[in-house]
Amino acid sequence: MKMKAVNFMVIAAALFLVFSNFMNVAEAFEGMDVIHVAGKVLCQDCTQGWNEWVDGAKPIKGSIVSLTCLDERRRVMYYGSDLTDEAGKFDLIANTTCHGKTIKPQNCFLRLVSSPDPVCNIATDFAGGKSGIKLHRPTVIYRDLLKYVLGPFYYTTPMCDEPDTNDDNLESDDEGKENNY
Repeated sequence: MKMKAVNFMVIAAALFLVFSNFMNVAEAFEGMDVIHVAGKVLCQDCTQGWNEWVDGAKPIKGSIVSLTCLDERRRVMYYGSDLTDEAGKFDLIANTTCHGKTIKPQNCFLRLVSSPDPVCNIATDFAGGKSGIKLHRPTVIYRDLLKYVLGPFYYTTPMCDEPDTNDDNLESDDEGKENNY
């Protein structure tokens, strides 16, 4: 009986912490004028050995990342992009209001757009860079700073890209033969 009471108290305390933290994030967001979204874009080369592949990713300067925010009806209400610096870092800044409407960070997602590197230019879905990653929980809430730090996101070389082998992408021509066009 004591064990059930202790378990109940622990669960109640955990739920209280979760919901009070959620309320603090929502309250903190109301006073913010801008949202910062930061991260890093790197090139990962699979032709290297395991250690170089894991730890040897190089930053990509001039890579473009985009932030897209939707309204309640799933229409685009904000689109912004940023270039990475020499270290592969970006810090995209978006106003919390757009055309008189408030942007809700949970309706925003960040994705990779392009890489200027002629060799390392295939976007990967590692950390959601290719398909896009939603903004969930801010990394920093301090005074007038609301910041989401995401990634790192990776590009790779064409040699490392996995080919799409789905039969759905193949079309049939008039003679019943499948072709890729």
